[in-house]
Amino acid sequence: MRGRTLPHSRLGSRGGNTRRTARRTVVLAVTAAMGAGLLAGCADDGGSDSSSSGDNKGKTVVKLGLFGAFGYKEAGLYAEYEKLNPKIKIEETVTQRNENYYPALVNHLTTGAGLMDIQAVEVGNINEVVNTQADKLEDVSKAPGVKSSEWLDWKWQQATTKDGQTIGLGTDVGPVAICYRKDLFKEAGLPTDREELAKRWAGDWKKLIDVGEEYQKNAPEGTTFMDSPGGLMSAILGSEKVRFYDESGEVIYKSNPVVKESFMMTAKAAEDGLVGSLAQFQPDWNTSIANSKFAAIACPPWMLGTLKEHSKPESKGKWDVAVAPKSGNWGGAFLSVPKAGKNTKEALKLAAWLTAPEQQAKLFKVQGNFPSAPGAYTTPEVTGATNEMTGDAPVGTIFAEAAKTTPVQVIGPKDQIIGSSLNDNGLVLVTKGKSPADAWETATKTIDNKLEK
Repeated sequence: MRGRTLPHSRLGSRGGNTRRTARRTVVLAVTAAMGAGLLAGCADDGGSDSSSSGDNKGKTVVKLGLFGAFGYKEAGLYAEYEKLNPKIKIEETVTQRNENYYPALVNHLTTGAGLMDIQAVEVGNINEVVNTQADKLEDVSKAPGVKSSEWLDWKWQQATTKDGQTIGLGTDVGPVAICYRKDLFKEAGLPTDREELAKRWAGDWKKLIDVGEEYQKNAPEGTTFMDSPGGLMSAILGSEKVRFYDESGEVIYKSNPVVKESFMMTAKAAEDGLVGSLAQFQPDWNTSIANSKFAAIACPPWMLGTLKEHSKPESKGKWDVAVAPKSGNWGGAFLSVPKAGKNTKEALKLAAWLTAPEQQAKLFKVQGNFPSAPGAYTTPEVTGATNEMTGDAPVGTIFAEAAKTTPVQVIGPKDQIIGSSLNDNGLVLVTKGKSPADAWETATKTIDNKLEK
């Protein structure tokens, strides 16, 4: 999402940022009982760590460690839970980029110190956490009211060990669409109808870049077609079933042709000036949103929250959403409960409540994080969803359809490292004048060095 950021830096992950994986066919089943069941008895259970200062006196303080814009506070979910559970106070600590958040999380898990009661885990890191840190985390499948059937099967399995322990409850997934500025497209002489645009680039990311070439011929001064090379490559690779690892767990990113082809396609777009040169989720990139410096962006649902957060008020309604060239996923996250946390019992209850279908639907309506619980897909919050940034675009329907057709993606333990390095040590160099071939060589050498450590 992680978003989110990505809410998160979701390249190679939330998301992302990577706040963000693929999904199986959506199960259209409403599951309304879960949230109510989780609330039973919560208010009467005091927990083990109470604060005696200020308005927290006598309350159990449950702390969350997050990366990027998960949106729980913004959607009013903390306030709702505290009202339902008067003895609970919720606090969050947010690190903007997962690249900074995750190494610290691993260190805290290793030492057993400095952990929050709930810790988010990016999808690009979940495989490694499952395989190396599961003994440090509670089995969230045993949390009150939790049923594995409430989640997309592949999402549940991503956080489950071979012996059946589940160490994270899925928050969101990131089916990709293309968000675009109708006013900038019109000024550049391009169509603005979402269905017409989707037909132009259907089935091939190269067709999207072709539209970008048309845009740049008459681009409004100071703008590029897309925001960044990292965002474009994340979307392209998110539509591939096999990327950095094969199904046996072997690292294949250098020998897998789709990875190099995606890199080179993106690098050429950067070299030709079709995409901006700024790294996503950094202050100057945030400013580029505010100043309308790009016309389109690879757009998982959590990106709507990022656009909302950094846009000026006059940009509301000027965006629209079209189906992407290929269905893919970029981002998604999990909530885990460390055994070394101070309030594991209350943390399990809160994590389960925050990820219940009802709360996921509310979060999507306010923040744009798309539910990993299929039961939310038939709720009015999703089926009737629009977003203030994208006007009357039926965002719930568009993202749900993308979710149904996204390939189930192979995730490896170092996905986040490989993905972020392809950008930070490769594509970024192209924006500074290095050739795509040289940038690829630099990125792969960097990745290989990191994987050997």
